Amino acid sequence: MLSKYVLPGNKIEIQAVDRTNQTEDQIEEKGKRKVYQTQVCDIISDDQLEIYMPMEKSKLILLPIDAEYDLYFYTQAGLYQCFANVKDRYKSNNQFVLLMELTSNLRKYQRREYYRLSCALEMGSRPLEKAEINAVGKDENYLLPGGPLRNSVIVDISGGGIRFVGNYAYEPESLIYCRYNLVIDGEPKEYTLVAKILTVREVENKPGVFEHRAQYVDIDTVEREEIIRFIFEEERNQRKRKKPLR
Repeated sequence: MLSKYVLPGNKIEIQAVDRTNQTEDQIEEKGKRKVYQTQVCDIISDDQLEIYMPMEKSKLILLPIDAEYDLYFYTQAGLYQCFANVKDRYKSNNQFVLLMELTSNLRKYQRREYYRLSCALEMGSRPLEKAEINAVGKDENYLLPGGPLRNSVIVDISGGGIRFVGNYAYEPESLIYCRYNLVIDGEPKEYTLVAKILTVREVENKPGVFEHRAQYVDIDTVEREEIIRFIFEEERNQRKRKKPLR
């Protein structure tokens, strides 16, 4: 089952597991334990895989042998989770890798969080009109055409929302119209989406520049999947660009 869903190059998030001190709810709750990010190196069998040793601030993280970890795989088929033990540490093809052995079945994992990709994408936005706000979720064609858009830059993007900066500040909890372009399957595509402003803060040492966190509202499933696919592809391209020449 592992090789059916997980492929070399897939992004992984790793968290330590302490079954003696944690309830199942605590195991499910991310954010309270240290999270490491790395990638799949190779699939050895249905219960063993190699992953690149995670790094933090350019330093290798030496995960202890026999320690158990909670693994989250970001795949083209969605997010999958399992538990696994570190069985060995070694160097392969000039890369430091960990041999991981699964201690549970791989399962599809549903959660509200999405992997966020750092980026620099131009975006135009404006507050929603009152008529548009009243029609959210009720009318497929509720967005009104035209109207001036404020310029901003998306600094990270996910399947759940965006973080962007601009020389203006929206009100928290307000709804905005946002428009930006992504390259999907090699072709540029324009996205016109509605988002809810979650937080606003002035950027440190940049008076008059504000950072916004926003969550998509009433987004089409196909568009969300396209955004996630774009993130996977862009992350893969970034990894290729950073790969040292041999």
